[in-house]
Amino acid sequence: MSDTSRHAADEGVHEIQLSGKQIVFLFMATTVVSVVIFLCGVLVGRGVQAQRPSGADSVATEAPVPAPADVAPAGASAGADTLTYPKRLESDKPVAEQLSPPPPVTPPPAAAEPAGAPATTEADGWVVQVAALRDRDAALAIVKRLTDKGYPAFLLDPAPGAPAPVHRVRVGRYADRAEAERVARRLEREEQFKPLITR
Repeated sequence: MSDTSRHAADEGVHEIQLSGKQIVFLFMATTVVSVVIFLCGVLVGRGVQAQRPSGADSVATEAPVPAPADVAPAGASAGADTLTYPKRLESDKPVAEQLSPPPPVTPPPAAAEPAGAPATTEADGWVVQVAALRDRDAALAIVKRLTDKGYPAFLLDPAPGAPAPVHRVRVGRYADRAEAERVARRLEREEQFKPLITR
């Protein structure tokens, strides 16, 4: 190869040499860009979590219901070693799973009231309010969902001529506040409501 062709080939190759300050700058810039991308992802995730229920004019919102966490495989009493993840992966057939039944709910002193029940008095005990909606159909859907799961839920319609008619979904009639608080914690944990205890 002649000196002219070798010289022409060397001109096409440029070596980049960075000083210490340039390397630190590149590292810091990469870190800042990574943090910005991470924060954008967090903001998008929060936006997905804050979805509203179907009634856009609802007063109190209901968080999305997550998949149940207390799923227990059938035959769980056979031994704890059958529940290990590696053994389930090695198994040829899928493990049948079933939901564990919810703990029993103490029935209220009075029978569960129908939709549109009258306002409660202090003598009736404690109730847990889980939602207050302007859309009556959405409130009735919550009542049906809760009664199907064994909760003594009922709908309290607004008083006639109320300036802002709100349909309240309430659960129970509990003799003591401690029982109402226990049910409220269960509703918050299992149904993702933000309950309010009232009389």
